[in-house]
Amino acid sequence: MNKLIVIVAVFLLYTTASFAQDISALYEKLNKSVVVIKVMESKTKGTGVSSDKVSYGALGSGVLIDNKGTILTAAHVVNNADKIKVIFADGQELMAKVTGLSKIADVAKIEILGVIKNPNPAKVGDSDKSRIGDKVMIIGSPMGLEHSLSVGYISRKEKHKSKTSGFSRLEFFQTDAAINTGNSGGPMFNMDGEVIGIVSSIMSRSGGFEGIGFVATINIVKDLLINKHNTWLGMDSQILYGPLALALNVPQGGGVLVENVTENSPAYYMGLKGGSIIVQIGKEELVIGGDIIIQLDDKRLDTPEEILKALDYLNALKVGDKYTFKVLRMGKMIDIVWTVK
Repeated sequence: MNKLIVIVAVFLLYTTASFAQDISALYEKLNKSVVVIKVMESKTKGTGVSSDKVSYGALGSGVLIDNKGTILTAAHVVNNADKIKVIFADGQELMAKVTGLSKIADVAKIEILGVIKNPNPAKVGDSDKSRIGDKVMIIGSPMGLEHSLSVGYISRKEKHKSKTSGFSRLEFFQTDAAINTGNSGGPMFNMDGEVIGIVSSIMSRSGGFEGIGFVATINIVKDLLINKHNTWLGMDSQILYGPLALALNVPQGGGVLVENVTENSPAYYMGLKGGSIIVQIGKEELVIGGDIIIQLDDKRLDTPEEILKALDYLNALKVGDKYTFKVLRMGKMIDIVWTVK
């Protein structure tokens, strides 16, 4: 009996050590594809003067998926970035630009401006093959601790279909692998070393990780950003509907309030204006004084459903196509015409 116990104990120690070595070897290989993303943003101070802004830095993570310089990250990491710097595991630093983004799914695609020396792209997997209970790895920069590893399991999988178009806009894994500020945009890997998700957010009462994290599945990323085009305009916005639309004298059921415009973005060059006054309306904090978009071509943006339809229409436009935003600015209606570039 004692001999059997010893054999079992030795076996368990061996398999545990072997598994730890497998994780270590996998990390060494995969970490080369993971990047640190540093951004500079600017937002209004809320004084009522549009030029009175404050600039600050933010940090996130991402993963290189090809030799050309395509990097996947979270939308909230880069949506408001005036400048994006990407730092590779070997110390290379290159600038990047946003080429596609979905705020609904919180995923984005950025492209490197320049040439990467010795790129090490990760392999993109198939998240439909992942199951609840599968072991996963996340690499990122929690609290600024670059290239940090956490390991856990897929706890849950959820998919939401759009009522307006029928296709999925949001699909995510829930995981108990540790996720904190700075992990956003980093990859989730399966034990075959494939990217199966992009880190999005956590559910927390304390503000720190409490065992519930959310990761956009790689298949929803492929659907939205690789197989299709998702337009990045470069602005923070708020859907106005019901009481909010009434409070801001929108001349229809709703619209899209432009709160902030990112420098050198399409919204910046087409001349859209962000707000300059921070107010509290009910439970909502808004930045007002900027443009309110009420129509895209012949599509009125007066309900959340119509806004989603207009977003699908915008994403379907090709390079060279023209479209018109009808905008309420300082009580007057103006048209802004833009050509897709």
